[in-house]
Amino acid sequence: MQMSNFSFSTSDWSDVPRTTHAGETGTAYWRTRQFGDIRVRFVEYTAGYLADHWCEKGHIILCLEGELETELADGRVTTLKPGMTYQVGDGSMAHRSRTKVQTKLFIVD
Repeated sequence: MQMSNFSFSTSDWSDVPRTTHAGETGTAYWRTRQFGDIRVRFVEYTAGYLADHWCEKGHIILCLEGELETELADGRVTTLKPGMTYQVGDGSMAHRSRTKVQTKLFIVD
């Protein structure tokens, strides 16, 4: 990843507009900033969220609160708890997210 074409800045995430994204079940709320080619998001999932699609985009995800279950296309399931991350490259492994409890994440992609 090359981080270019943007200057130093800070983000007060409470000032970033929130967008709503319905899952197959539950809801995701995103606060998104774009820095050149890099998208940075503060994401909140409601309890019982299940993504409505399989994702092949690369991410670096930090779990801040709750638990995130990630199902991989090969059948594996991983669980992130607060303080844990996962990393996956673009096109590396299809994955989808689900939650049992309200969950907050910080995502770079």
